[in-house]
Amino acid sequence: MPDGGSFIGGQTFPALVLNADFRPLSYFPLSIWSWQDAVKAVFLDRVSVLNEYEAVVHSPTLSMRLPSVIALKEYIPAARRPAFTRFNVFLRDRFECQYCGEGRPTHDLTFDHVIPRSRGGRTTWENVCTACGPCNLRKGNKLPRECHMHPRQSPRQPTSWELQENGRAFPPNYLHESWRDYLYWDSELES
Repeated sequence: MPDGGSFIGGQTFPALVLNADFRPLSYFPLSIWSWQDAVKAVFLDRVSVLNEYEAVVHSPTLSMRLPSVIALKEYIPAARRPAFTRFNVFLRDRFECQYCGEGRPTHDLTFDHVIPRSRGGRTTWENVCTACGPCNLRKGNKLPRECHMHPRQSPRQPTSWELQENGRAFPPNYLHESWRDYLYWDSELES
């Protein structure tokens, strides 16, 4: 096998990881493993290989094509309550400022306390929403009624399913052809 590097001929060969029900463990970020982790899981008999790359790795006694899509043999249930993180707040709000509605990349977003901390607001799902810098500055430490800036959607704790569904709307930067059938097989068909 190659000596620990993650590149083979300038490519990384990530493997799409599916749960035992053949759905990705997560859509955003997309559940992928390095080729090394995928090969290790194959040898430990923890996954089934569903698709392979053309690339081959060699050891002194074995040659194998690198897996491009693998499925876990044991089902992992999704967490019932997603972690309260800045990224998950952005994902819940679909990377859109909840005041002006403009979608932005994560580095241009922040989160806003609807009821400012200086006024007794807490850092919770129910009091934090995604905001762009200009809207966050304009709102400052005012209450929504004082500045006439109300979130488009009332902040609330999302379910893991909602975050997964939102994540499906944001395709990954890298999408190997062999992954398409597994990422979009359960999407709604156009009429």
